[in-house]
Amino acid sequence: MLLPVLSWFYTSMLSAVCGGALPEAEVTIEILHKPFLCHRKTKYGDMLLVHHKGFFENGTIFHDSRGDPTQGDKDAMWFILGIREAIKGWDQGLQNMCAGEKRKLIIPPALAFGKEGKGKIPPDSTLTFIIELLDIRNGPRSHESFQEMDLNDDWRLSKSEVKQYFKKEFERNGYPPNDTLHENMMEDIFAKEDENKDGLISSKEFTYKYKHDEL
Repeated sequence: MLLPVLSWFYTSMLSAVCGGALPEAEVTIEILHKPFLCHRKTKYGDMLLVHHKGFFENGTIFHDSRGDPTQGDKDAMWFILGIREAIKGWDQGLQNMCAGEKRKLIIPPALAFGKEGKGKIPPDSTLTFIIELLDIRNGPRSHESFQEMDLNDDWRLSKSEVKQYFKKEFERNGYPPNDTLHENMMEDIFAKEDENKDGLISSKEFTYKYKHDEL
C-alpha cells in the first residue's frame, strides 16, 4: 500500500511544481556551421534535402547517410518539413535553417520514436542527430506552389498533379526523377491533408492546413 501512495504523492508534487502539467519535451539545438550568406530559411511546408548521422546516447552510430563516400549526395534524404514525414524532433529542430547549415539535435523519446521504438531504435531512446541541409525547395504545402500544381485551374489538387509537381521540381534542380519517392511523398501528403478522403485536396483544405501549421 505504501508504494502506490508514495508514487501518487511524488506525481502530485511534480505536477504542482510544474503548474499542474508536466513540461513539454523540447529539442536541444546546437548550430555547428552556418553559411555567411543565407538567401532563404526553412519553414513548414518546404521540401528539404538533408544528410544526417544518428547516434544513441552512448555514442553508437545507428545511421549515416554519408556512410558510403563513393555515393556523394545520392543517399541524402528529401522530406517535407512540418507534416510528420520525419520525426517530430526534426520538424521542430530544422525550422529557420539555411542551406549549407549544419545542426546538432538532441531529441527526447517523446519527439523521436517514443515508448514503442522502431526497428533498431529501442523504446524510450534519446537520439542525437548531426544534420546538414543541402537544399530548400518550395513544397506542395506553400502558397506559391498551389497554382503551379493546379494544372486544370479547378482549385483542387489531384494525386497526379502533386506527383507531376515533384517530378518537375526535381528535374528543375538537376536531380533525377524518382517515381517511387514521388509516389510515397504524394501518398503521405494525401493521408494527412485529404480530410474528406475524396482523392483531392481542395483549396479550403490546403489553406486551412497551411495556416494552422504556420502558427
